[in-house]
Amino acid sequence: MDVRLNAWVRGRVQGVGFRWWTRATALELGLVGSASNRPDGRVEVVAEGPREKCEQLLQALRSGEAPGHVESVGEQWSEARGGLTGFVER
Repeated sequence: MDVRLNAWVRGRVQGVGFRWWTRATALELGLVGSASNRPDGRVEVVAEGPREKCEQLLQALRSGEAPGHVESVGEQWSEARGGLTGFVER
């Protein structure tokens, strides 16, 4: 069963290629969703797919391998809603 991961990434994550890196990582994992800059400086990541793959994305966001500097990642899990295609940067 697919799930939805909402993650909010805090740190120096805007203007450093973070959304592009997140998109590439999510596509490698076969996930759909988006990575969006928020007005407060965070990046919001929405991903849907198998829970195992979403957990791998979350682990990657926290790994220190992403561009910029991640201070913290908040997460929220729910049932997949569907209707998403591809993985886009906003």
